[in-house]
Amino acid sequence: MSVKSLIINPGSTSTKIGVFEDETLLFEETLRHSTEEIAQYASIVDQKDFRKEIIMNLLKEKNFDINSLNMVVGRGGMLKPIPGGTYAVTDDLLNDLKIGKQGQHASNLGGILAREIGDSIGVPSFIVDPVVVDELCTVARYSGVPELPRTSVFHALNQKAVAKRYAKEIGKAYESLNLIVVHMGGGVSVGAHEKGKVIDVFNALDGDGAFSPERAGGAPSGALIKLCFSGKYTEKEVYKMFVGNGGFNAYIGTNDMRDVEKMVNDGDAKAKEIRDAFIFQVTKDIGSMACVLKGKVDQIIVTGGIAYDKAVVAGLKEASEWIAPFTVYPGEDELLALVQGGLRVLNGEEAAKEY
Repeated sequence: MSVKSLIINPGSTSTKIGVFEDETLLFEETLRHSTEEIAQYASIVDQKDFRKEIIMNLLKEKNFDINSLNMVVGRGGMLKPIPGGTYAVTDDLLNDLKIGKQGQHASNLGGILAREIGDSIGVPSFIVDPVVVDELCTVARYSGVPELPRTSVFHALNQKAVAKRYAKEIGKAYESLNLIVVHMGGGVSVGAHEKGKVIDVFNALDGDGAFSPERAGGAPSGALIKLCFSGKYTEKEVYKMFVGNGGFNAYIGTNDMRDVEKMVNDGDAKAKEIRDAFIFQVTKDIGSMACVLKGKVDQIIVTGGIAYDKAVVAGLKEASEWIAPFTVYPGEDELLALVQGGLRVLNGEEAAKEY
């Protein structure tokens, strides 16, 4: 029997939804929200009814019978650190999404909306591999400063999805492989997947590894301390330098790698140098994770929007293909990754995890 699913992926100014039959997309829509609409609400959770109404209205416009659904899956939010997997939206999980256990983010609404819509029609609701997935080995948590342990915040949904996709394509279990997964988008995360667990990863949000189109990555700490206490900038301004206005944005004024490619092709030497530096830093991250896996790497998987950039991928391969073969899955299909997580539970391939 086929499984019909509603998938909900909320962003800061949009709500992306998809309706699937098994893994086949029936339709999808990105519902845009103006700044004025969002500004009416004091907190993320206050937007719940507003976003739910828009979703339900769209389903009506599509003449889709909501009672035909077998599950509802939402994007996971800023929960406490948890192992990867598909989680039933329990009362405890729902409460932590509402309070923003590790922060307020639009993705918190994914599980909240999934639970409310699922309960209304009597079907299960899930979240899959939120950004707070934490499977770090003990020694990976040490930073050198006891007050500042290393944390796991990365593109868990896409990293896990492509790792499992690769495993399925070669007929092996994800839990039997050692993989290095490189996600390159607005932020970059490089993870060491050892036998089904991400035992080390560069924090993609605000602190580790290579710079990216809009993030600074691991900047020199001594210089950062001096910058913070220079009196020239507020805390908010410094944070924006690192998350949002860092990386390519800071150096050449764009976070779009298509712009960078055009600049390089037009003979812009500075743009080429910055792109070369980006490739240089990502390959250092790959090398680091190869050491974490003690050189026993079955495959390097490159994914995310920048994986469409042939020059970047070629540079990464030239520098690090000696470690292991490359597989490239350009882009990211978060809706499909979410539905696949739910299907693994409903099809009995894995049990839903309890938060």
